[in-house]
Amino acid sequence: MDITILHKAGLNDKEIKVFLKLLEYGAISVRSLAELCDLNRGTTYDVLKKLQEIGLVSYYHTKTKQRFVAEDPEKLLKVINDREEELQSVKEKIKDLIPELKSLQGKEENKPVTKFYEGREGIKFILDDILDTVVKERDKTYFIYSAEGVREDIYNAYPSYNKKRIKQNIKAQTISLSEGGDTYGLDERKWMQVANAEKNSMTYIVIYAGKCAFLSRDNQGTSVGVIIENRMIYATQKEIFLKLWSFLK
Repeated sequence: MDITILHKAGLNDKEIKVFLKLLEYGAISVRSLAELCDLNRGTTYDVLKKLQEIGLVSYYHTKTKQRFVAEDPEKLLKVINDREEELQSVKEKIKDLIPELKSLQGKEENKPVTKFYEGREGIKFILDDILDTVVKERDKTYFIYSAEGVREDIYNAYPSYNKKRIKQNIKAQTISLSEGGDTYGLDERKWMQVANAEKNSMTYIVIYAGKCAFLSRDNQGTSVGVIIENRMIYATQKEIFLKLWSFLK
């Protein structure tokens, strides 16, 4: 039985252990339950209180003891539904809060904000940021300097990226700094001759919606990326790119 799914229902390890023991042994005292779960009685009481609050455990009194019993496992569906409703409520409140939070961010508009990311998940975060940011722009086009090696890291980190980009009607113009690279739809590609000695040390650069992302590898070969948020830097990099684009065949 795969019980890891219970974590996604919002239960922690101790809550899962207690709930499963109650299902297995039926009505039981706190003392016996604590021994079965290898927990102290205080912790067991706290766990039982939480499980009662969400409707997975109930109790009754005998002449000498209080006994706890697990509810029907189908009650887990209600737990998930309640959690979904709570998350939806939180989502709506966050939407209302975002403008206020943004007003606190970047008050010095011309001061660059730099953010660092690492590993495959970091690269995927940057790629998601590109799509999430560009899709809000009137002109849904961004610009790329594509570098060998890093290009493969990007494809491996987000195999469905171009499919998602096309679905969102986002366009891309790419200047390849090495041989290779394909077009996938709503994109154009040109190639620029670079000295062989320099090909493996090139950085993959994305210029998009007021930001520039620089993706590379560190000395251990780990994927790393930096996003710089600044309209002036973006405008400069975009102008250089478009001028170079116009010269390339």
